[in-house]
Amino acid sequence: MKEGQLGYYFIVMASVIIVLAGVKFASVIIVPFLLSLFIAIILSPIYNFFRSKHIPDILAITIVMILFLFFLALIAKLIGSSVHQFSANIDLYADKLSLYYEDFAKFLQGFGIEIPASEISSLINSKEIMRFSTAIIEGISSIFKNGFIVILTVVFMLLESQHFIAKIEATDKEKATIKHINQIFSQIKSYMVIKALISAVTGFIIYLSLSFIGTDYAFLWGMLAFLLNFIPNIGSIIAAVPAVLITLVQLGGVSVLLVSALYLIANVVIGSIVEPKVMGKGLGLSTLVVFISLIFWGWLLGLVGMLLSIPLTIMAKIVFAANENTKWIAILLGSDENLQENKLLTKVRKIKEQ
Repeated sequence: MKEGQLGYYFIVMASVIIVLAGVKFASVIIVPFLLSLFIAIILSPIYNFFRSKHIPDILAITIVMILFLFFLALIAKLIGSSVHQFSANIDLYADKLSLYYEDFAKFLQGFGIEIPASEISSLINSKEIMRFSTAIIEGISSIFKNGFIVILTVVFMLLESQHFIAKIEATDKEKATIKHINQIFSQIKSYMVIKALISAVTGFIIYLSLSFIGTDYAFLWGMLAFLLNFIPNIGSIIAAVPAVLITLVQLGGVSVLLVSALYLIANVVIGSIVEPKVMGKGLGLSTLVVFISLIFWGWLLGLVGMLLSIPLTIMAKIVFAANENTKWIAILLGSDENLQENKLLTKVRKIKEQ
């Protein structure tokens, strides 16, 4: 490697570190902006539908925001009462779960394994596990502490969406920038809308099933399943833990097996069969990259970063692919299918050149 190239890479690495430090420092501003952007992406099909009916922009945006705010208010009311009741009864549930620890310790003693119930309780803090589920809901709710700013930003983004592309087209003579912007918005919109619908169906199924079984706070666990379904790989597992523990202390062993089977079937059928089929060839990201992006964006932007880790990584991949100097990063982020497509395109290009 030449000395000049080495210096160039050091400068690039230093620049990346400085940018990441700046993003983390400015996360108070960036997180609401990103949240507004992705809410606007989800709401844009509804907004465009009203506009296609020749409804004026101001009236269309007013209808969309009224519907959205009504939905948020309804969800907040239902979640708020559930979280309050659940938080008041956490100690009771934790005490009941401690009895199961004692039974489990006695069961192990039958096999000659001596583990005191206090040791199991210290390893698996039932109160903290149950409080974690409400902490996630409260953490997401706290994002909306600047709710007025978020809603106002969403309104302006939706109003500007029709003119933004036209402005880029007017300044982009080679049409390369507009192509990449369209690709970014197309993929992210497709992912966000489909993921939101699939997550809503998952949460609704969990809610109905838990209500039928008789688990307390079924709506809370359904909403938790909806929200955490946006977090890849581990979200659905985390969502299952508090519902399974509540069912165990409330209804006993048979019911907890039913709830465990419910979450397993929902995750296998929806996560492994329905979602890949609906989304086509997939996200264009390798499985390892999906997991690493979850950790990276979670560290950088907190809970919102975890929820938006996939669309943010898709955006980064498309940006990297647009430049020849960073195209290799996009290839590393991509899946095996993308690699095969790139090889095929290279062969086609060589044939055309001949």
